Amino acid sequence: MHLRRCQRRETTYRARLRTFTGAALLLLAVTVRATSQTQSATSQPLAIGQTFTLVSKTLGETRRINVYVPPVYADSPSVRLPVLYMPDGGIAEDFLHVAGLVQVSVGNNTMRPFILVGIENTERRRDMTGPTTRDDDKKIAPHVGGSAPFRKFIRAELMPEIKRRYRTTAETAIVGESLAGLFVVETFFVEPDLFDTYIAFDPSLWWNGASLIAEASGRLRARSAAKKTLYFASSDEKGIIENTERLSDILTKNAGPNLSWHYERMPEETHGTIYHPAAVRAFRALFKPGPAAPR
Repeated sequence: MHLRRCQRRETTYRARLRTFTGAALLLLAVTVRATSQTQSATSQPLAIGQTFTLVSKTLGETRRINVYVPPVYADSPSVRLPVLYMPDGGIAEDFLHVAGLVQVSVGNNTMRPFILVGIENTERRRDMTGPTTRDDDKKIAPHVGGSAPFRKFIRAELMPEIKRRYRTTAETAIVGESLAGLFVVETFFVEPDLFDTYIAFDPSLWWNGASLIAEASGRLRARSAAKKTLYFASSDEKGIIENTERLSDILTKNAGPNLSWHYERMPEETHGTIYHPAAVRAFRALFKPGPAAPR
């Protein structure tokens, strides 16, 4: 059942990528055509951000990193910005539409400026999933259960590289959907001090028999006193909504005073449509303009 469900979600995920990529290419074509008509017949490059590769000793492979930096960063050499990390951060994945959302939201003053760091996938189902004892889970890909090395890559290799390349504050956040949402929630529970803010949309909490949910109460009671924020949203997708509702109930009973959390029900959305509208709501709620709290 989980294999069929994951295959269906992967099909939806890829369809969404084609939609986002197609829209981006259409925008690129219109922009370049307008430029050629007004300036010259020679096309001009259209830059939306920066990209670099990082050789990872932890993962044993080279990873591509895509970065969007708001204009305010270039306006002043003294400006430092917080960083929003996103798995599924390839150009053909979710990076373009989230970068566009950050650009528009910062521009219309509905969110604070963030540096957006997209991590392009190599083996998505390997990196986004933790260990599992379920045979159905193990069938979704040749390799699964690699979330711990992927998290170490972010902590030990990517974050220091971002700090070296860019002027950043100590504030960090992470956003993801579906399996990437699972990775966000898992990280919140197993390594809560890695980020300040955790944002997950339609997280695949069914993984490994919903073990994260089963362990949530104990982990919440044992967590440190550091202030953290968790925001998660859910469509009415079967297999998703049941577990996000359970997580909400557990948080209601066990979240301490230093945990700020919010659960957003979005029954009007599907698993394939939730990312963008949920991100709009989350960014406006969590990253309101004005001075950020000291970190």
